[in-house]
Amino acid sequence: MENSALQTRRAFGVLFVAVSAAVGAGAVLSELAFLNGLPLYYYAVIWIGSFGAVFAVAGPRFRKAMPAIRGRMKNSVKWSPAAKALNGVSWAGPFVSIAAFPSLYQYLILLGIGLGNLCTYLMMRKYSGQNNPEQLLVGAISLVALPVAFVIDSSLFSQNQDIAVMLSRILIALSYAVGGAFALSARK
Repeated sequence: MENSALQTRRAFGVLFVAVSAAVGAGAVLSELAFLNGLPLYYYAVIWIGSFGAVFAVAGPRFRKAMPAIRGRMKNSVKWSPAAKALNGVSWAGPFVSIAAFPSLYQYLILLGIGLGNLCTYLMMRKYSGQNNPEQLLVGAISLVALPVAFVIDSSLFSQNQDIAVMLSRILIALSYAVGGAFALSARK
């Protein structure tokens, strides 16, 4: 029988793979919508539909995983107020900055996912005594993807901004896929 830590790790693996599939599908479908000149509201339909469809397909596994996911997330309730604030700023800061710097949004999203996952990993390790390498992987890959996205945007696809944005979203999907695959393949 699997232990609780392994069940939790695999539950996050399911979550991360589902997020990866939804982001990847949303990125490709958004690019197709752009290329076909579809109205702006289609993007909301695409993204909500991508997440809805993926989580509906993963539904049975995701429902089984939810108690373990909730259990890991409840650990943050025990953190100090300063730790909670730092973790919140790490996640929300880059996303809130999009309002001030909309032209940098693809980088700020990668930064938010990278800093948020890295900070949560460090806080869980320090305050909850948990080692969640899948979260570290997602954060590290997202942060490493920042300069990659910049190179793609500034040199390779400087004339096709839509392709650069799609590729940065694919990098996000890749980071979650690697973290999810790692978690699902865990033995302990």
